[in-house]
Amino acid sequence: MQILTTAAGLHAYTEQARQAGHRVGLVPTMGALHAGHLQLVQAARAECNEVIASIFVNPTQFNNAEDFRLYPRVPEADAALLAPAGCTALFVPSVAEMYSQTTVLRFDFGALERVMEGAHRPGHFSGVATVVSKLFHLACPHRAYFGQKDWQQVAIVKQLVADLSFDLEIVACPTIREADGLAMSSRNRRLDAPARAAAPLLYQVLQTAAAQVRRGVPPAQVQAIAEASIAQEPLFTVEYMAVADAQTLQPLTDYGAGRAVVLCLAAHLGGVRLIDNVVVEA
Repeated sequence: MQILTTAAGLHAYTEQARQAGHRVGLVPTMGALHAGHLQLVQAARAECNEVIASIFVNPTQFNNAEDFRLYPRVPEADAALLAPAGCTALFVPSVAEMYSQTTVLRFDFGALERVMEGAHRPGHFSGVATVVSKLFHLACPHRAYFGQKDWQQVAIVKQLVADLSFDLEIVACPTIREADGLAMSSRNRRLDAPARAAAPLLYQVLQTAAAQVRRGVPPAQVQAIAEASIAQEPLFTVEYMAVADAQTLQPLTDYGAGRAVVLCLAAHLGGVRLIDNVVVEA
């Protein structure tokens, strides 16, 4: 596995790969890797000759300076995990390398970002779109792999690809969970023992909500029950619970026949912000 630290080095690597007729897969990450990330690498390896993983804690997508400061950074441990999973190149740029000048460009994804994560983290998706655009330009991948745990982010990136005519395919892979149901996340390692013990409640609540959607319980009632259930655990503070159309991400007031519904939750647990979602056919 090659280690690349400059934009020029990454571009040269992928240019050579493409000239050799190789298919290139890209797995963008912010590091502190877990089995969910490795699943993306393995999926890319199954479909591509070259698999590039990037590790970059992107400052432009954080609207909380403390969250950015505390985000786990373990690059040596990450590198040790990537090669056995099938990664052929690791891109680990500095902030100065990715942002040689102050970024003034701002993205606006309309209704897609007016809800859920976008509503609670202003500017977040503009930052995501900026860094993802840079990575797409530099790596020129045939396919880029993202996890469905960040459901709204996947929708945003797909819109970005469509709007800017990037010649690549976005591949979304299922959420990987711990044995107790907690969605794997780099932030999980910041949970202390009591918080970690309480954390599976998020997925339990989502499973209950999914069953209610299948029974036709109205969206507003599903939302209220879910929020009340989480509120019973004093370590949790709910940020939002959304019952939304899985494609448009807009909140639902009723269900249409055959409509895919996404149930999304964000909550703070012991000072750590967690998100999760499930998708269900109403």
